[in-house]
Amino acid sequence: MTDITLHQMPCGMTVLVQPMPWLRTAAFTLSLRAGIQDESPEQSGLASLVCEMVQRGAGHYNSRDLVAVQDNLGMDRNSGVATATVSFGGAMPRESIGDAIKLYGDIVRRPHLPGDQLEDARMMMLHELRAIEDEPAQRVMRRLREMHYGKRLGRGSQGTATSLSSLQMQDVQEFYQSHYNATESILTVAGDVKSDDVIKVVEEVFGDWKSGPPSPMPEPEGQSGYEHLQADSSQTHIAFSFPSLWYGHEDYFRMRAGVGILSDGMSSRLFDRVREKRGLCYTVSASCHSLRNAGGIFGYAGTTPQRAQETLDVTLHEIQHLADDLQPEELDRWKVRIESALIMEQESSASRASSLASDFIQIGRAMPTEELSQLIESLTLDDVRDYWQQHQPADYRIVTLGVEPLDVLMATQSVAS
Repeated sequence: MTDITLHQMPCGMTVLVQPMPWLRTAAFTLSLRAGIQDESPEQSGLASLVCEMVQRGAGHYNSRDLVAVQDNLGMDRNSGVATATVSFGGAMPRESIGDAIKLYGDIVRRPHLPGDQLEDARMMMLHELRAIEDEPAQRVMRRLREMHYGKRLGRGSQGTATSLSSLQMQDVQEFYQSHYNATESILTVAGDVKSDDVIKVVEEVFGDWKSGPPSPMPEPEGQSGYEHLQADSSQTHIAFSFPSLWYGHEDYFRMRAGVGILSDGMSSRLFDRVREKRGLCYTVSASCHSLRNAGGIFGYAGTTPQRAQETLDVTLHEIQHLADDLQPEELDRWKVRIESALIMEQESSASRASSLASDFIQIGRAMPTEELSQLIESLTLDDVRDYWQQHQPADYRIVTLGVEPLDVLMATQSVAS
Protein backbone atom coordinates (compact mmCIF):
# COMPACT_ATOMS: atom_id res chain seq x y z
CA MET A 1 0.00 0.00 0.00
CA THR A 2 1.16 3.54 -0.70
CA ASP A 3 1.39 6.35 1.84
CA ILE A 4 -1.69 8.28 2.86
CA THR A 5 -1.53 12.07 2.42
CA LEU A 6 -3.28 14.16 5.07
CA HIS A 7 -4.14 17.77 4.22
CA GLN A 8 -5.83 20.08 6.73
CA MET A 9 -7.50 23.11 5.15
CA PRO A 10 -7.93 26.44 7.00
CA CYS A 11 -11.69 26.30 6.38
CA GLY A 12 -11.95 23.18 8.56
CA MET A 13 -12.05 20.44 5.92
CA THR A 14 -9.75 17.42 6.23
CA VAL A 15 -8.53 15.79 3.03
CA LEU A 16 -7.07 12.27 2.89
CA VAL A 17 -5.66 10.83 -0.32
CA GLN A 18 -4.33 7.33 -0.89
CA PRO A 19 -2.87 6.64 -4.36
CA MET A 20 -3.53 3.10 -5.64
CA PRO A 21 -1.68 3.17 -8.98
CA TRP A 22 -2.42 -0.47 -9.81
CA LEU A 23 -6.13 0.38 -10.30
CA ARG A 24 -7.93 2.03 -13.23
CA THR A 25 -10.54 3.65 -11.02
CA ALA A 26 -10.78 6.40 -8.42
CA ALA A 27 -13.35 7.01 -5.70
CA PHE A 28 -14.23 9.64 -3.12
CA THR A 29 -16.26 9.97 0.07
CA LEU A 30 -17.38 13.39 1.29
CA SER A 31 -18.75 13.48 4.85
CA LEU A 32 -20.33 16.53 6.54
CA ARG A 33 -21.49 17.00 10.13
CA ALA A 34 -25.17 17.05 9.24
CA GLY A 35 -26.53 13.79 10.59
CA ILE A 36 -29.50 12.49 12.55
CA GLN A 37 -28.22 13.87 15.85
CA ASP A 38 -28.54 17.39 14.47
CA GLU A 39 -32.30 17.08 13.93
CA SER A 40 -34.84 17.88 16.63
CA PRO A 41 -37.06 14.90 17.58
CA GLU A 42 -40.05 16.68 16.01
CA GLN A 43 -38.14 17.00 12.73
CA SER A 44 -36.83 13.44 12.47
CA GLY A 45 -36.07 12.62 8.86
CA LEU A 46 -35.01 16.22 8.10
CA ALA A 47 -31.32 15.33 7.55
CA SER A 48 -32.32 12.71 4.97
CA LEU A 49 -34.76 15.09 3.29
CA VAL A 50 -32.04 17.75 2.94
CA CYS A 51 -29.62 15.11 1.61
CA GLU A 52 -32.18 14.28 -1.08
CA MET A 53 -33.01 17.92 -1.89
CA VAL A 54 -29.41 19.09 -2.40
CA GLN A 55 -29.08 16.50 -5.17
CA ARG A 56 -32.07 17.90 -7.09
CA GLY A 57 -30.12 20.52 -9.02
CA ALA A 58 -26.95 22.48 -8.18
CA GLY A 59 -24.65 25.06 -9.76
CA HIS A 60 -25.39 25.28 -13.50
CA TYR A 61 -27.40 22.07 -13.57
CA ASN A 62 -31.05 21.38 -12.95
CA SER A 63 -32.08 18.06 -11.46
CA ARG A 64 -32.22 16.19 -14.78
CA ASP A 65 -28.94 17.63 -16.08
CA LEU A 66 -27.16 16.81 -12.83
CA VAL A 67 -28.00 13.14 -13.19
CA ALA A 68 -26.89 13.18 -16.83
CA VAL A 69 -23.52 14.72 -15.91
CA GLN A 70 -22.95 12.07 -13.23
CA ASP A 71 -23.75 9.34 -15.75
CA ASN A 72 -21.44 10.91 -18.32
CA LEU A 73 -18.61 10.77 -15.76
CA GLY A 74 -19.26 7.05 -15.34
CA MET A 75 -20.01 7.44 -11.65
CA ASP A 76 -21.37 4.67 -9.46
CA ARG A 77 -22.67 7.04 -6.79
CA ASN A 78 -24.27 6.86 -3.37
CA SER A 79 -25.41 9.05 -0.51
CA GLY A 80 -26.70 8.44 2.98
CA VAL A 81 -27.34 9.87 6.43
CA ALA A 82 -25.87 8.36 9.59
CA THR A 83 -26.04 9.38 13.24
CA ALA A 84 -23.36 12.08 13.01
CA THR A 85 -22.84 12.65 9.29
CA VAL A 86 -24.30 12.93 5.83
CA SER A 87 -22.09 11.33 3.18
CA PHE A 88 -21.81 11.48 -0.58
CA GLY A 89 -19.58 9.18 -2.57
CA GLY A 90 -18.80 7.76 -5.94
CA ALA A 91 -16.49 5.44 -7.84
CA MET A 92 -15.57 6.12 -11.45
CA PRO A 93 -12.88 5.87 -14.12
CA ARG A 94 -9.73 7.61 -12.85
CA GLU A 95 -10.00 10.38 -15.46
CA SER A 96 -13.30 11.61 -13.95
CA ILE A 97 -12.26 12.21 -10.34
CA GLY A 98 -11.41 15.92 -10.75
CA ASP A 99 -14.72 16.76 -12.45
CA ALA A 100 -16.60 14.67 -9.88
CA ILE A 101 -15.10 16.64 -6.98
CA LYS A 102 -16.07 19.91 -8.71
CA LEU A 103 -19.61 18.61 -9.27
CA TYR A 104 -20.04 17.65 -5.62
CA GLY A 105 -18.64 21.02 -4.64
CA ASP A 106 -21.69 22.48 -6.42
CA ILE A 107 -24.05 19.97 -4.78
CA VAL A 108 -23.06 20.74 -1.18
CA ARG A 109 -22.24 24.45 -1.66
CA ARG A 110 -24.66 25.68 -4.35
CA PRO A 111 -27.76 23.45 -4.32
CA HIS A 112 -30.95 24.84 -5.87
CA LEU A 113 -33.21 23.29 -3.17
CA PRO A 114 -36.18 23.53 -5.56
CA GLY A 115 -39.40 24.02 -3.62
CA ASP A 116 -41.49 22.49 -6.37
CA GLN A 117 -39.75 19.14 -5.76
CA LEU A 118 -40.27 18.99 -1.99
CA GLU A 119 -43.41 16.84 -2.28
CA ASP A 120 -41.64 14.37 -4.60
CA ALA A 121 -38.77 14.01 -2.13
CA ARG A 122 -41.20 13.65 0.78
CA MET A 123 -43.20 10.94 -1.02
CA MET A 124 -40.02 9.02 -1.82
CA MET A 125 -39.09 8.99 1.88
CA LEU A 126 -42.60 7.94 2.90
CA HIS A 127 -42.36 5.02 0.46
CA GLU A 128 -39.05 3.99 2.05
CA LEU A 129 -40.64 4.23 5.49
CA ARG A 130 -43.54 2.00 4.44
CA ALA A 131 -41.10 -0.49 2.94
CA ILE A 132 -39.40 -0.78 6.35
CA GLU A 133 -42.78 -1.35 8.01
CA ASP A 134 -43.30 -4.27 5.63
CA GLU A 135 -39.96 -5.83 6.61
CA PRO A 136 -40.20 -7.39 10.08
CA ALA A 137 -36.44 -7.84 10.41
CA GLN A 138 -35.89 -4.14 9.74
CA ARG A 139 -38.67 -3.18 12.16
CA VAL A 140 -37.15 -5.06 15.10
CA MET A 141 -33.61 -3.82 14.37
CA ARG A 142 -34.82 -0.23 14.02
CA ARG A 143 -36.63 -0.39 17.37
CA LEU A 144 -33.65 -2.17 18.97
CA ARG A 145 -31.29 0.60 17.94
CA GLU A 146 -33.54 3.18 19.62
CA MET A 147 -33.54 1.14 22.83
CA HIS A 148 -29.78 0.72 22.66
CA TYR A 149 -28.67 4.32 22.09
CA GLY A 150 -31.77 6.30 23.06
CA LYS A 151 -34.11 8.34 20.86
CA ARG A 152 -31.62 10.97 19.69
CA LEU A 153 -28.68 8.73 18.72
CA GLY A 154 -30.69 5.60 17.99
CA ARG A 155 -33.52 6.77 15.77
CA GLY A 156 -33.59 5.88 12.09
CA SER A 157 -32.73 8.28 9.29
CA GLN A 158 -36.17 7.91 7.67
CA GLY A 159 -38.11 9.77 10.38
CA THR A 160 -41.78 9.03 10.96
CA ALA A 161 -44.86 9.59 8.83
CA THR A 162 -45.93 12.38 11.20
CA SER A 163 -42.58 14.17 11.24
CA LEU A 164 -42.07 13.87 7.47
CA SER A 165 -45.55 15.27 6.79
CA SER A 166 -44.81 18.34 8.91
CA LEU A 167 -41.49 19.35 7.26
CA GLN A 168 -41.54 22.50 5.12
CA MET A 169 -39.09 24.17 2.74
CA GLN A 170 -38.11 26.62 5.48
CA ASP A 171 -36.98 23.65 7.60
CA VAL A 172 -34.90 22.34 4.69
CA GLN A 173 -33.28 25.72 4.05
CA GLU A 174 -32.52 26.34 7.74
CA PHE A 175 -30.98 22.92 8.25
CA TYR A 176 -28.88 23.34 5.10
CA GLN A 177 -27.67 26.80 6.15
CA SER A 178 -26.82 25.62 9.66
CA HIS A 179 -25.09 22.32 8.97
CA TYR A 180 -23.67 22.22 5.44
CA ASN A 181 -20.24 23.81 5.91
CA ALA A 182 -16.56 22.92 6.01
CA THR A 183 -16.20 22.48 9.77
CA GLU A 184 -15.20 18.91 10.60
CA SER A 185 -15.95 17.85 7.01
CA ILE A 186 -13.86 15.05 5.54
CA LEU A 187 -13.05 14.33 1.90
CA THR A 188 -11.23 11.07 1.16
CA VAL A 189 -9.96 10.01 -2.26
CA ALA A 190 -8.43 6.66 -3.22
CA GLY A 191 -7.45 5.08 -6.51
CA ASP A 192 -5.18 5.86 -9.42
CA VAL A 193 -4.62 9.49 -8.45
CA LYS A 194 -1.75 11.78 -7.49
CA SER A 195 -2.12 13.43 -4.10
CA ASP A 196 -0.89 16.86 -5.24
CA ASP A 197 -3.34 16.92 -8.15
CA VAL A 198 -6.29 16.00 -5.91
CA ILE A 199 -5.41 18.56 -3.23
CA LYS A 200 -5.07 21.30 -5.85
CA VAL A 201 -8.61 20.61 -7.11
CA VAL A 202 -10.00 20.40 -3.57
CA GLU A 203 -8.41 23.74 -2.63
CA GLU A 204 -10.01 25.37 -5.69
CA VAL A 205 -13.44 23.90 -4.97
CA PHE A 206 -13.65 24.09 -1.17
CA GLY A 207 -10.88 26.51 -0.08
CA ASP A 208 -13.23 29.45 0.58
CA TRP A 209 -16.14 27.41 1.98
CA LYS A 210 -17.69 28.88 5.10
CA SER A 211 -17.09 27.39 8.53
CA GLY A 212 -19.61 26.78 11.28
CA PRO A 213 -19.80 25.77 14.93
CA PRO A 214 -18.67 22.21 15.72
CA SER A 215 -21.33 19.59 16.32
CA PRO A 216 -20.77 17.94 19.75
CA MET A 217 -21.62 14.25 20.12
CA PRO A 218 -24.54 13.72 22.52
CA GLU A 219 -24.26 11.04 25.18
CA PRO A 220 -26.17 7.79 24.56
CA GLU A 221 -29.33 7.39 26.63
CA GLY A 222 -30.31 3.78 25.94
CA GLN A 223 -31.60 1.40 28.60
CA SER A 224 -31.92 -2.34 28.95
CA GLY A 225 -35.36 -3.88 28.55
CA TYR A 226 -37.69 -6.02 26.50
CA GLU A 227 -40.34 -5.02 24.00
CA HIS A 228 -42.62 -7.24 21.93
CA LEU A 229 -44.22 -6.05 18.69
CA GLN A 230 -47.45 -7.92 18.14
CA ALA A 231 -47.88 -9.20 14.58
CA ASP A 232 -49.91 -11.94 12.94
CA SER A 233 -46.88 -13.64 11.44
CA SER A 234 -45.82 -17.22 10.79
CA GLN A 235 -42.32 -16.25 11.93
CA THR A 236 -40.83 -14.80 15.10
CA HIS A 237 -38.13 -12.19 14.68
CA ILE A 238 -35.68 -11.74 17.55
CA ALA A 239 -33.32 -8.78 17.90
CA PHE A 240 -30.94 -8.31 20.81
CA SER A 241 -28.05 -6.07 21.81
CA PHE A 242 -25.82 -5.22 24.74
CA PRO A 243 -23.33 -2.38 25.31
CA SER A 244 -19.76 -2.90 24.16
CA LEU A 245 -16.67 -1.02 23.04
CA TRP A 246 -16.55 1.51 20.25
CA TYR A 247 -14.06 1.34 17.39
CA GLY A 248 -11.54 3.78 18.85
CA HIS A 249 -11.15 1.93 22.18
CA GLU A 250 -7.76 0.28 22.78
CA ASP A 251 -9.40 -3.09 23.52
CA TYR A 252 -11.77 -2.97 20.56
CA PHE A 253 -10.12 -5.73 18.54
CA ARG A 254 -9.94 -8.11 21.54
CA MET A 255 -13.71 -7.78 21.68
CA ARG A 256 -14.12 -7.83 17.89
CA ALA A 257 -12.25 -11.13 17.56
CA GLY A 258 -14.77 -12.74 19.91
CA VAL A 259 -17.68 -11.46 17.83
CA GLY A 260 -15.90 -12.81 14.76
CA ILE A 261 -15.66 -16.26 16.35
CA LEU A 262 -19.35 -16.02 17.19
CA SER A 263 -20.67 -14.86 13.87
CA ASP A 264 -18.22 -14.22 11.02
CA GLY A 265 -18.88 -16.87 8.39
CA MET A 266 -20.77 -20.15 8.09
CA SER A 267 -18.32 -21.95 10.38
CA SER A 268 -18.89 -19.47 13.21
CA ARG A 269 -20.44 -20.61 16.48
CA LEU A 270 -23.90 -19.09 16.16
CA PHE A 271 -24.42 -20.38 12.64
CA ASP A 272 -23.01 -23.81 13.48
CA ARG A 273 -24.42 -24.44 16.94
CA VAL A 274 -27.78 -22.63 16.74
CA ARG A 275 -28.76 -23.10 13.09
CA GLU A 276 -26.89 -26.14 11.79
CA LYS A 277 -26.61 -28.55 14.74
CA ARG A 278 -29.92 -27.73 16.44
CA GLY A 279 -31.93 -26.54 13.46
CA LEU A 280 -33.53 -23.82 15.56
CA CYS A 281 -33.67 -20.96 13.05
CA TYR A 282 -33.11 -20.08 9.42
CA THR A 283 -30.74 -17.23 10.22
CA VAL A 284 -28.79 -15.98 13.23
CA SER A 285 -26.00 -13.43 13.45
CA ALA A 286 -24.22 -10.89 15.64
CA SER A 287 -22.10 -7.88 14.72
CA CYS A 288 -20.45 -4.79 16.19
CA HIS A 289 -21.71 -1.24 15.81
CA SER A 290 -19.84 1.91 16.81
CA LEU A 291 -20.54 5.55 17.33
CA ARG A 292 -17.73 7.92 18.31
CA ASN A 293 -18.51 7.59 22.02
CA ALA A 294 -20.48 4.35 22.36
CA GLY A 295 -20.85 0.94 20.86
CA GLY A 296 -22.80 -2.24 21.01
CA ILE A 297 -23.07 -5.79 19.82
CA PHE A 298 -26.27 -6.30 17.86
CA GLY A 299 -27.79 -9.64 16.89
CA TYR A 300 -30.76 -11.04 15.01
CA ALA A 301 -32.43 -14.42 14.63
CA GLY A 302 -35.41 -15.44 12.52
CA THR A 303 -37.35 -18.58 13.37
CA THR A 304 -40.79 -20.12 13.89
CA PRO A 305 -42.94 -19.33 16.94
CA GLN A 306 -42.46 -22.92 18.16
CA ARG A 307 -38.66 -22.61 18.20
CA ALA A 308 -38.38 -18.94 19.18
CA GLN A 309 -37.88 -19.36 22.94
CA GLU A 310 -35.19 -22.02 22.51
CA THR A 311 -33.51 -19.96 19.79
CA LEU A 312 -33.22 -16.99 22.14
CA ASP A 313 -32.07 -19.15 25.07
CA VAL A 314 -29.38 -20.99 23.10
CA THR A 315 -28.15 -17.87 21.28
CA LEU A 316 -27.66 -15.88 24.49
CA HIS A 317 -26.04 -18.91 26.15
CA GLU A 318 -23.49 -19.18 23.33
CA ILE A 319 -22.65 -15.48 23.65
CA GLN A 320 -22.40 -15.55 27.43
CA HIS A 321 -20.18 -18.64 27.49
CA LEU A 322 -18.00 -17.75 24.51
CA ALA A 323 -14.79 -17.78 26.56
CA ASP A 324 -15.39 -21.23 28.08
CA ASP A 325 -14.04 -23.31 25.20
CA LEU A 326 -12.24 -21.06 22.72
CA GLN A 327 -10.15 -22.99 20.22
CA PRO A 328 -7.02 -21.74 18.40
CA GLU A 329 -8.41 -22.71 15.00
CA GLU A 330 -11.42 -20.41 15.57
CA LEU A 331 -9.19 -17.37 16.03
CA ASP A 332 -6.98 -18.42 13.10
CA ARG A 333 -10.02 -18.72 10.85
CA TRP A 334 -11.22 -15.23 11.83
CA LYS A 335 -7.76 -13.77 11.14
CA VAL A 336 -7.80 -15.30 7.65
CA ARG A 337 -11.20 -13.73 6.97
CA ILE A 338 -9.97 -10.28 8.06
CA GLU A 339 -6.79 -10.62 6.01
CA SER A 340 -8.86 -11.64 3.00
CA ALA A 341 -11.07 -8.57 3.45
CA LEU A 342 -7.99 -6.32 3.62
CA ILE A 343 -6.60 -7.83 0.42
CA MET A 344 -9.91 -7.31 -1.37
CA GLU A 345 -10.02 -3.71 -0.14
CA GLN A 346 -6.77 -3.12 -2.03
CA GLU A 347 -8.67 -3.98 -5.22
CA SER A 348 -11.45 -1.46 -4.60
CA SER A 349 -10.94 2.30 -4.60
CA ALA A 350 -14.50 2.77 -3.27
CA SER A 351 -13.88 0.49 -0.27
CA ARG A 352 -10.62 2.20 0.55
CA ALA A 353 -12.09 5.72 0.29
CA SER A 354 -14.93 4.66 2.56
CA SER A 355 -12.56 3.06 5.11
CA LEU A 356 -10.39 6.19 5.22
CA ALA A 357 -13.43 8.31 6.02
CA SER A 358 -14.77 5.87 8.60
CA ASP A 359 -11.41 5.65 10.38
CA PHE A 360 -11.03 9.41 10.55
CA ILE A 361 -14.56 9.92 11.89
CA GLN A 362 -14.17 7.16 14.50
CA ILE A 363 -10.56 7.51 15.66
CA GLY A 364 -9.39 10.83 14.26
CA ARG A 365 -6.82 9.38 11.84
CA ALA A 366 -6.57 6.99 8.92
CA MET A 367 -5.29 3.57 9.92
CA PRO A 368 -2.89 2.14 7.30
CA THR A 369 -3.80 -1.34 6.10
CA GLU A 370 -0.43 -2.68 7.28
CA GLU A 371 -1.04 -1.40 10.84
CA LEU A 372 -4.45 -3.05 10.99
CA SER A 373 -3.04 -6.30 9.61
CA GLN A 374 -0.27 -6.35 12.25
CA LEU A 375 -2.75 -5.55 15.01
CA ILE A 376 -5.01 -8.44 13.99
CA GLU A 377 -2.10 -10.85 13.64
CA SER A 378 -0.77 -10.01 17.11
CA LEU A 379 -4.00 -11.04 18.88
CA THR A 380 -3.77 -14.23 20.92
CA LEU A 381 -6.41 -16.57 22.24
CA ASP A 382 -5.61 -15.37 25.77
CA ASP A 383 -6.32 -11.78 24.67
CA VAL A 384 -9.78 -12.76 23.50
CA ARG A 385 -10.51 -15.04 26.46
CA ASP A 386 -9.38 -12.48 29.04
CA TYR A 387 -11.49 -9.75 27.52
CA TRP A 388 -14.70 -11.81 27.37
CA GLN A 389 -14.19 -13.22 30.89
CA GLN A 390 -13.67 -9.72 32.30
CA HIS A 391 -16.52 -8.12 30.30
CA GLN A 392 -19.46 -10.47 30.49
CA PRO A 393 -22.39 -9.34 28.32
CA ALA A 394 -25.10 -7.61 30.39
CA ASP A 395 -27.91 -5.07 30.18
CA TYR A 396 -29.54 -6.74 27.20
CA ARG A 397 -31.99 -4.91 24.99
CA ILE A 398 -34.36 -7.36 23.31
CA VAL A 399 -37.11 -6.78 20.76
CA THR A 400 -39.28 -9.54 19.31
CA LEU A 401 -41.97 -9.46 16.64
CA GLY A 402 -44.51 -12.22 16.21
CA VAL A 403 -47.64 -13.80 17.60
CA GLU A 404 -46.47 -14.36 21.18
CA PRO A 405 -43.91 -12.59 23.42
CA LEU A 406 -41.02 -14.63 24.80
CA ASP A 407 -39.87 -15.24 28.36
CA VAL A 408 -36.91 -12.87 28.27
CA LEU A 409 -36.39 -12.89 32.04
CA MET A 410 -35.82 -16.63 31.93
CA ALA A 411 -33.47 -16.31 28.95
CA THR A 412 -31.28 -13.59 30.47
CA GLN A 413 -31.13 -15.29 33.90
CA SER A 414 -30.30 -18.71 32.50
CA VAL A 415 -27.29 -17.48 30.49
CA ALA A 416 -25.43 -16.71 33.69
CA SER A 417 -25.89 -20.26 35.02
